[in-house]
Amino acid sequence: MSEQRGALIERAGIEIIPESERTAKPRDLFWPWFAANVSVFGMSYGSFVLGFGISFWQATLVSVVGIVVSFFLCGLIAIAGKRGSAPTMVLSRAAFGVHGQKVPGIVSWLTSIGWETFLAIMAVLATATVITQLGGDGDSVALKIVATVIVAALIVTASVLGYHTIMKLQSVLTWITGLVTILYVLLTIPHIDMAAVLAHPDGNIGQVIGALVMVMTGFGLGWINIAADWSRYQKRTASDGAIVFWNTFGGAIAPVLLVVFGILLAGSDAELMAAVGADPIGALASLLPVWVLVPFLLTAVLALVSGAVLGIYSSGLTLISLGIRIPRPSAAAIDGVILTLGTIWVVFFAADFLGPFQSFLITLGVPLAAWAGILIADILRRKKDYDEEALFDPNGRYGAWDWLSIGTMVVASAIGWGFVVNLFAEDAAWNNWQGYLLFLIGGREGEWAYANLGVFFALVIGFVVCWFGRAEKIRRQEAA
Repeated sequence: MSEQRGALIERAGIEIIPESERTAKPRDLFWPWFAANVSVFGMSYGSFVLGFGISFWQATLVSVVGIVVSFFLCGLIAIAGKRGSAPTMVLSRAAFGVHGQKVPGIVSWLTSIGWETFLAIMAVLATATVITQLGGDGDSVALKIVATVIVAALIVTASVLGYHTIMKLQSVLTWITGLVTILYVLLTIPHIDMAAVLAHPDGNIGQVIGALVMVMTGFGLGWINIAADWSRYQKRTASDGAIVFWNTFGGAIAPVLLVVFGILLAGSDAELMAAVGADPIGALASLLPVWVLVPFLLTAVLALVSGAVLGIYSSGLTLISLGIRIPRPSAAAIDGVILTLGTIWVVFFAADFLGPFQSFLITLGVPLAAWAGILIADILRRKKDYDEEALFDPNGRYGAWDWLSIGTMVVASAIGWGFVVNLFAEDAAWNNWQGYLLFLIGGREGEWAYANLGVFFALVIGFVVCWFGRAEKIRRQEAA
């Protein structure tokens, strides 16, 4: 066993993983992605999808396509991890330049911090709700403080310990969360009313695409900026196709089943559908008998923690890639402090968080989609492994700044923001500046207003411009 694998705390930061450490197999990617996405929280997306005013069959199609395609895009970016054995945001320097990468790096860091804080908040609120259902005082300040401390401690400790600890924990959590989730499904099947579910009328094409974009940003696109972080320990001989498959399969299989089941539950009960908007996990727990609430709570919290651990581990790596010269465990600890403060603010002081969070998600989803399109084009254009030294040298073959990539991301984001609209105008009034190009497709009251086409536009523009515009430059880099 190597020194790195034998150590309690992973010391590797953003540097290249030594050849002796690249021992993982493609199928190992299944565990972190499945464990992070098998949470019962996935069922709450059934309410979110139906909230767009679409039918059961439309919602099911949107969920399956959106989840699978978004995790497939993660799989494409995971290929870079195998080729370069470095974190995603370091590998992205090949497309943006060593210094230019800081532009999407800041967006990535904000996205990761937002996601991990959201998952921690969900875990604390779920704890309070279930305690209330057990007859306790769920509004107790002391209870919420204890829940916040425990959840934050679990997340930060696992992320500080690093890759090898996380991989072991995820393989165990997969079985625990999977079994209790199956139990939840069996206990709540009687609540499904197929007549009520099928009574939901069809929505128009704009509503369908809006739901599709929401699903993609809520699942695969929400993870895409960290996809290569978990494949950097793969052997160089690993198959690209196998990496894409296990990333996609591990990430998508649980959410597809959970969201479809969530659609059935939400479509059966209008009150449940409304309650999910305020407290997703707690609302789902209301359907359970008392005897199963404790294991449900523990599993739900562990699943949310599992997802947050992946986020905070990678946000720490991103922080280092921005030029912050600190050890990886310290970076994870700093992000853990931010996560804790954000959780405390929302749990104790904010009147509403789900609306502002979803608004925040779409806003950052636009530049993140543009970045993803650019990086996927770069990865698919390259035929050789990365020049490892050049990833850290602004005078190397990748240069300090790639102005085509940076300019494309800026322009694609500006266009994308013009075609998205803030769905939570009252709860997140600070975000009402978007949608300034909607007049081109019927205005804010038109059929396409809430389709959030800007995310698709940003992804496609980023990919197409850099697929053609950087082809010759990539060829020269690989010939050097």
